Amino acid sequence: MFSLQHWRSQGSFTKINGHQIFTKIAGDVTNPALLLIHGFPSASWDWEGMWQTLSDHYFVITLDMLGFGLSDKPKNADYKITEQADLYTQFLKRLNINDVHILAHDYGDTVAQELLARQVASQSEIQINSVCFLNGGLFPEVHKPLFIQKLLLSRLGWIVPKLINKQKFANNLVTIFGKNTQPTTQVIDTLWELLIYKDGLAVMPKLISYIMQRQQNRERWVGAIVNSHIPLTFIAGAEDPISGKHMIKHYKKLIPNASVKEFSELGHYPQVEDANAITQAYLSFRNG
Repeated sequence: MFSLQHWRSQGSFTKINGHQIFTKIAGDVTNPALLLIHGFPSASWDWEGMWQTLSDHYFVITLDMLGFGLSDKPKNADYKITEQADLYTQFLKRLNINDVHILAHDYGDTVAQELLARQVASQSEIQINSVCFLNGGLFPEVHKPLFIQKLLLSRLGWIVPKLINKQKFANNLVTIFGKNTQPTTQVIDTLWELLIYKDGLAVMPKLISYIMQRQQNRERWVGAIVNSHIPLTFIAGAEDPISGKHMIKHYKKLIPNASVKEFSELGHYPQVEDANAITQAYLSFRNG
């Protein structure tokens, strides 16, 4: 497992739309480009277990979104999903990448849906060739937020950063991982360190607005999946209480000829819980 220090040392900071954003690339630039989009409340480090193998096959690109991980966390930002999507588009343009495949997780699924919606509407600056979603709230009507997420969304949201500590954070993580694939001490320590970096707890009440944005933009973002003509798949841990078995069922119901790979023992962070299995599932999707 890459330590956070090692992960950071292999990345760099890039000024995008006025903010310092942690970015990371690997692999042969002549290979197909693969964009990795992380979830909430973590960062691109979530992909560390898949990074090496993926970079053997693809030119892999990732970053920590605004408000996350090692990137800037301004208290006055709006943290709109559309703005996070812009970060990826701007970074790809700087790398002279015009077409990509996307692998996304959780909050990142929503960002991928926005990028896909732009393509469906013929308003995209990049060509997306395929999308793989991991556990995430693709359909707001069946998303089940944790109590702490509901609290963050409420009028008392500002109080949460004052109440949360590493132990409470760890307790929440334990409930969303699979019973047999619980987070290691290193995973908990690293995710906590990324969360509190640059006073990240303070912007959580603003970041959580993505749950409302999903509801407001449901037609656009669900429509992006339904109306896409590129290969899509949903790889998910079924034990996830937030977006597990119930999300898989809904995906199959709404998406014609749905491509789904279900892992019965994994939870909300499948790529962290069993990086090898998820890597192989992804490569099978791409090679299928």
